[in-house]
Amino acid sequence: MGVAYGVAMTLDEVQTLMEELYGEADRARGMPATVAWLCEELGELAQAARKGTKEQQLHELGDVLAWLASLANQLDLNLDEAMARYRENPPV
Repeated sequence: MGVAYGVAMTLDEVQTLMEELYGEADRARGMPATVAWLCEELGELAQAARKGTKEQQLHELGDVLAWLASLANQLDLNLDEAMARYRENPPV
């Protein structure tokens, strides 16, 4: 893999990791299916947040972030840039 990962990862590293692990398969699956998977994972996260253990919640947070990074990659967008408005001019 092209990026050396430590314990903490930047959003750019998350996107790079997802590209390296699943990029080709995710693009072949397409954006509609990726959005569907992301929605499914959001539902699982909602359930874990209500009734799950910390371990289950952490697992589902990772899944949502992974699918979000995959979608960003397919859209050729950068998650750091998407978050910039929260740093520069947060919505109220």
